[in-house]
Amino acid sequence: MILKTIPQVHIETFGCQMNESDSELVRSMLKREGFVFTEDRERADVVLVNTCAIRENAHNKIYAHLSELRTLKKQRPLVVCVLGCMAQNLKSAMTEKEPLIDVLAGPDAYRQLPSLLTTALEAQEQGLFQKGFALDLSEYETYEGIMPDRDSGVNAWITVMRGCDNFCSFCVVPYTRGRERSRDPRSILHEARDASARGFRQITLLGQNVNSYRHEDWDFARLITAVADTAGIDRVRFTSPHPKDFPVALIKAIATHPKVCKHIHLPLQAGSDRILELMGRTYAGAEYLALVDRIRSTVPDVVLTTDIICGFCSESDEDFQSTSRMVEQAQFDSAYIFKYSERKHTIAARKYTDDVPDQVKGMRVARLVETQRRITLERNRRYIGKDVEILVERDATRSSTQAMGKTDGNITVVWDKSTGDFKPGTLTMKHIFDASAATLYGECP
Repeated sequence: MILKTIPQVHIETFGCQMNESDSELVRSMLKREGFVFTEDRERADVVLVNTCAIRENAHNKIYAHLSELRTLKKQRPLVVCVLGCMAQNLKSAMTEKEPLIDVLAGPDAYRQLPSLLTTALEAQEQGLFQKGFALDLSEYETYEGIMPDRDSGVNAWITVMRGCDNFCSFCVVPYTRGRERSRDPRSILHEARDASARGFRQITLLGQNVNSYRHEDWDFARLITAVADTAGIDRVRFTSPHPKDFPVALIKAIATHPKVCKHIHLPLQAGSDRILELMGRTYAGAEYLALVDRIRSTVPDVVLTTDIICGFCSESDEDFQSTSRMVEQAQFDSAYIFKYSERKHTIAARKYTDDVPDQVKGMRVARLVETQRRITLERNRRYIGKDVEILVERDATRSSTQAMGKTDGNITVVWDKSTGDFKPGTLTMKHIFDASAATLYGECP
C-alpha cells in the first residue's frame, strides 16, 4: 500500500446472517492488508455498506443510508463501497442512482477489495474519481483459509457452503451468490475450534440450503455432529434447510446429540399447492406436513419456525386461506411473514405478473401475523412452571436491570439480574413463571 496515511474503514451490514458472516471475512482480509477499522463513521476514509437484495424493505433502507453518505461525501473526501447482493444484482441501477459509489463488489469478489479500495483512495488523493467493479460469480470461491474477524460475543457464524441451486422463482440468491459449493469440513472444524478458543460458546452453521452440503463422503448430518463435538462449544444451530430434501440422518442428529439445538427453521413460503408450484418449491402442502410430523415424532420437544410470503403472483383469497390453514395445522412456534416483493432477474420477475395489490398483501400479512401470534402465545405458555436451560447472551433490550438469553429452542428468556446469573456465554437454569408471544419470563428455580 502506497497511500500517504493508513486508511480507516467503517463497515455497516444489512440483511441476513450470511451478510454478517461475510462482513467478518471482509474485515479479516482488509486488516491483513493494513487497513484499520473504526466504529465512528465520521472518522472513516472508507465506508463499506454490505447489502441484502432479498426484500424491498432492505433496498429502501440501503438507498436511504446511501443518501446520508452522499451528504457526508460532500463535506470531505470519502470512498464509498457497496458490497453484497445489491451490488451484484443491481449494478447499473446503483451506479446510475447513486453516482457517489466508488467501488462495487459482489459476494464472490471480496479478495479483490484491498486492491480496489487502494486504487480508489490513491485516485482520490490525486483529485481523481475512479470507479472499481468486481462482480463476477464463482463456482469455486468459499474463502477457504480466511479466518473471520469476529466481534466478541456468544455466537459465532460459520458459513459451510455458498450459493444455491434451487432457483425458487421468487428468490434472487442464485443470481447474487452463484451456484452451490461446499467448504472442506476440515476447514470448518478448524474454524469451530478457533471460535471455541476465542470464547464463543455457540456456533451457527450457515448455508442457503444446508441439507445440500456435500464434500467427499461428508454430508450435513456428519458435519453438524462433528462441530457439536468441538470442545468448549455448548450449542450448535443451523440455518436454513429446505423441506424438499430434509434427511433422516439430520433429524436423528438433532434428536440424539445433546449439543445440537432442538430448533429447526423450516421455510414453508405458502400453503397453497398451486402457489408452491409457481414458486418452484418442489413439494406440496401434504408433503410438508408429513415432514413436520416426522420431525416431531423423532424430536418431540423441537421448536419449529418458518418463513411465509403473502401476496405472491396471482395469489387468490382461496390460496391465502390454504396458507392460513397450513399455519394452524403446523402449529409453528413462530414465523417470519412478509409481503411478496418482486426481485429483478428472478424467474417470477420474468414469467409472472406481480398482480396482488399492495393493500391486499398488507391485509393478508396482518391476518397471518395475528394467527401466528395467538399460536406462539399458546406454545410459549407450555413452558410456564417448567425449568429451562438458558444460554446467557446480554442485557435485556428494554431494561438494563434484566438479562436475556435463549433456550435450546431459540426462544428469548428474560430475568432480573439481581438473581446473580448474568455472565454472557454461560448456561443457567431458569424457572418460567410467565410468557408472552415474544418472550418467556424466568426466575431462579
